[in-house]
Amino acid sequence: MDAPSALFDTALARRRLARAQGLGYAGFLVDRLAEDLDDRLGAVLRRFTSVLDLATPVPVAARMLAARYPEARQLRLAARPETGGGLIVGDPEALPLAAGSLDLAVSLLSLHAVNDLPGTLIQLRRALRPDGLFLGCLLGGATLTELRQSFAQAESEVEGGISPRVAPFAAVREAGGLLQRAGFALPVADTDTLTVRYADPFGLMRDLRAMGMTNVLTERRRTPLRRATLLRTAEIYAERFADPDGRVRATFEVLWLSGWVPHETQQKPLRPGTAKTRLADALGTVELKPEGGSTP
Repeated sequence: MDAPSALFDTALARRRLARAQGLGYAGFLVDRLAEDLDDRLGAVLRRFTSVLDLATPVPVAARMLAARYPEARQLRLAARPETGGGLIVGDPEALPLAAGSLDLAVSLLSLHAVNDLPGTLIQLRRALRPDGLFLGCLLGGATLTELRQSFAQAESEVEGGISPRVAPFAAVREAGGLLQRAGFALPVADTDTLTVRYADPFGLMRDLRAMGMTNVLTERRRTPLRRATLLRTAEIYAERFADPDGRVRATFEVLWLSGWVPHETQQKPLRPGTAKTRLADALGTVELKPEGGSTP
């Protein structure tokens, strides 16, 4: 049986990200997420001694980690050589990390573009020590819904068909299930929706190029985008997704994932029937008796 083909052209994705980093990465989104990451780590009441930034496109997360845990050993996985201590050049789908070598791993805006997300999470789970934490975010299913709809309608009108142009992103329920499958305890998945406004759709497209987030789908159409299709896409976008002031909206849905490597000190749910206090008593309410029966 043939192995499934890769969803993303990884080599092309790395070239485009390297180009974006070289020309000046558009970091407004990852900067905001680094602030959110700092807030989330602030609620964790423990110190970490060995931390990893897993392939965040720019070192903003690494700088935040260095400020929060100055005594910790710092590692940063990147796709190409750069300056700076603690840098590992590697592939998020083949982590060059020893088992049990970390107690914290974070990642911002990189995992939505790996071909084997379950495999990456399993490798992270193995690289973390017992009671180690993974905390990261990736783009979710509602991301760029305006651009996706506009391209689909424009291609249908101009070219008589639709080609894949925006990657299929994960849904929050799927993401939480992946953490459980990878063996993480206390898995949590939640979403945050960010809306960015532009003077016109071409501003969004420039920013996507400056983030290395242009189309790298393996099944993408290999012929150049027609000018007529591009202009019609911009027209549809402005018609359907503009605010009263004429500026257009772009949605970025962010999925936050967190999970702990199992450890005996972690809280565990009680077995059914072992509770010693009724929920009604805790809430200060009256427990209603079911019809035809009695309350034990």
